[in-house]
Order: sequence, then C-alpha cells, then structure tokens
Amino acid sequence: MKKIFISLTMLLCLATNVFAQQTPKYVFYFIGDGMGVNQVNGTETYLAATEGRIGIKPLTFADFPYTAFVTTYSSSNGVTDSAAGGTALATGEKTYNGCLGLLPDSITPVTSVAVWAQEAGAAVGVTTSVSVDHATPASFYAHQSDRGKYYEVGKDLIASKFDFFAGSDFLKPTKKDSNEPSLYVQAENAGYTIARGYKDYQKKSKKAERMIMFQTEAASKIDRASIPYAIDRKKGDMTLQEITRAAINFLYKKNPDKFFLMVEGGKIDWACHANDAATVFEEVIDMDDAVRVAYEFYCQHPDETLIVISADHETGGIGLGNGDYTQHNELLKYQQKSAPEFSAHLKSLRAKLGDKKFTYDVVRKALTEYFGFWKAVKLSEYQEDQLQRAYDNMMEGKDKSAKSMYADESALGNLAKSILNRNAKLGWTSGAHTNGYVPIFAIGAGAESFHGRINNTDIPKIIGKVAKYK
Repeated sequence: MKKIFISLTMLLCLATNVFAQQTPKYVFYFIGDGMGVNQVNGTETYLAATEGRIGIKPLTFADFPYTAFVTTYSSSNGVTDSAAGGTALATGEKTYNGCLGLLPDSITPVTSVAVWAQEAGAAVGVTTSVSVDHATPASFYAHQSDRGKYYEVGKDLIASKFDFFAGSDFLKPTKKDSNEPSLYVQAENAGYTIARGYKDYQKKSKKAERMIMFQTEAASKIDRASIPYAIDRKKGDMTLQEITRAAINFLYKKNPDKFFLMVEGGKIDWACHANDAATVFEEVIDMDDAVRVAYEFYCQHPDETLIVISADHETGGIGLGNGDYTQHNELLKYQQKSAPEFSAHLKSLRAKLGDKKFTYDVVRKALTEYFGFWKAVKLSEYQEDQLQRAYDNMMEGKDKSAKSMYADESALGNLAKSILNRNAKLGWTSGAHTNGYVPIFAIGAGAESFHGRINNTDIPKIIGKVAKYK
C-alpha cells in the first residue's frame, strides 16, 4: 500500500511538473558511490524476491522520468577512483586518480557546481554517510593533489564557507607535530556550529549561522570513518535520511529562495569493495529512503525543484546470475549483519566464552541466526566442510583475515558472505572499481536535459546551466 501511495503521488507530481518552469531554485544532487547499473537492478530484483516473485520492485529514484548512461574514466586511468570521479561530477573537469579539485597539472584549481551555486546566492550543503573529508564530498570544496591529506582537506572544508555539512566526523581532526588547533576549533572560529547527532542538531540549528552535523562522540569512538551500515543500524545511530532532512531544513531556513544540496550514499561503495551483496542492496535502499525525503520536498515545490541521482563509478563488477539461469536473491534477506560486523561478533563471542566454550556449535548457531544457514539456506556438503575448516583454522591461529578497501573480516565471516552470495546466484569480478556504465536518474525543472549517453563531466555543467549558476 505504501508503494502504491508513493506511485500515485509521483504521478500527481509529474502531472504538475508538465507546466514547470525550467530554472530550478532547489537542486538536489545524490551520488551513490560505487552504484552501477547492476547495483540498482540487483536491489530492485532483491526487493521483488523478498515478496516471493520474479521481477522488480522499483526504487523511488529509478522511477524518475529522465535517465541516461554515464561514462566514468579519469584523465589517468580507464578505471577511476573516487577522487577523480568525484572531481568530474563536481567540477566538470577530468583529473588523475587520487586528485581533488585540481587539473591534471596538480596546480590549477577548478571550482565545483556547489561553488557556482554559492556565488549565485544559493545556500549550499554537502553531506555524506562517511566522513566529511572523504573523496566524494571533498571534491565539492577541496583542492588537493592527494586525497589522503585529510587534515588539509578539512581546512579546505572550513574555508569553503558552505552553509551546511554532515557526515560521520573528520578523519584527521588534528595534525601531528603542529601547533595548529584542531579542525573542530578552527570550524567554530570560522562561525560553524557543530552538532553531534540529529537531536543535537534540532537543539542548535535555530541559532546557527553555519552548521556541521556529525554523529555522536560515542559513535565516532567506535568508527569515525562512517555511520553504520543500514543492515547493522541500532537505535540512536545517525541515518542518511536524518542527514537529508536536517540539510533541507537548514538550507531552506538559510535561503528559502535558492539552495543546492549534495548527498552521498558513501557506503554502497564500501560494501561493494567487500563483495557483500546483502549489505550493498540495503545501502541502496537506504539511499533511496534519503531520496524520498528530497522527493517529498519536490512534491511541495514541483515547478522549482530538480533532483539528480548518479554515481562516481561502479564497484565490484557485480553480476546478477552465475550460470544456471536462476536467481535466489530472496536468500539475502536472511543476512542480518554485514560481513565485518559478523566477524566482530564472532571475535566478541570468543573473547566472552573463551576458547573451550567457543565451539563449532556456537559458530553454527551464529551462522543460522545471522545468515539463515541450515534453517532457510541449504548448504552443500562441500560448503559445510569449508565452514568447518574455517572454524578449525581460526582456533588453530591459521585464520588469515580477508581485507577489502574498508573492511577487515575474519576468513570465516568472509566465507559465510561468499557462500550466501553464491547460493543467491550472484557473482563479483573485482574487489575494486570497474569501468562499467553508471546510471543517472532525474526529475523536476530541467531534468529533461539528462538523456542518452553522457560523460560524468557533463552532469555538473548541465546542473549549472539549467539552474543558471553560470
């Protein structure tokens, strides 16, 4: 019923937008980091499978009326990284992998569509589900030859004077062997009010001139690099929906006539690096929930709003099918923790119980609870032997951790995820990025400009043109 209501609402909004002016006052730019075509299609087939049918259950943004395919190569590589990909999406210029907001000469700075919006008088927000100084958000305000210069990137953030930032935290709030104050102090001295969590934002936002919304300090002590995966979320964890809602609230209050907001679903990429399909699909759903917040705003201002959703690159080379013309995506619903979180759970159980009580039966129970093995997911004899051997290796100190770009999993946790993927009939070609097309979806004033096949550098230029920033 909820999906039917959303579809009817979308039809009404589209009908209203037939007569829309073509200069949007409010621009939303969503970036699903690592979100290729198959991440979107896979999520939709997963949603349908959980309802017991073959087909798709459309995401809100995938039903938007204007679509295109986007190429993603950088100036230096056929396969881009997030810094070069983000720079292209933000500035309309290609650069080399690892570079933020500079031309390939490593010297010449290039400004982003967020800066163009700021210079045109719009309130500006840059937000993400990872750290605010990570490559994609940084592409909108930073100018650094190396994306890993997190402290310097943080200083660029403060210097931008954008109105609103949100994400997990700063990765490097202080600099070793330096007398400079922390980035928190520098931000406050520059007029930013720092809120810790959505409730704290609500308390502080009314009197704030500019804001940075981080997760709580307790959450950052656990992981300052990102907010938790949707699949691992606990009560009180900050969400991308809350980030989007806070950003809209603050920017509209700051300038009810014009704003620009970038929202990154950053952990789609992280889960793809780990080849963790269930976690990937839940992250795409989570970003769609954030898009729905913007869509609600669009329905209130259909003739004045543009929403664009795209990606910086595809990650993982996910394949939807592995040879026998069947899919069993419904099995993924039995995964209740991301692979890194499950690995941490096993480590905690072992520490709590001690080696004598941390038996294979305990591990089997955990695998049943968090992956559905034996109860809902049937395993082959070979797969059962693999799990037993992985447990034995763990207890004998032979457990080689499985590292991906952003995760460190136990071999047993990695194996459990891989077995579930295989049984769901999903495959991966890489633990890194690929050069696959990424999609773009758009709705609202000027959305008809996105069609056919375009380069990633075209997207900010089109936004700048239709919004009359330049």
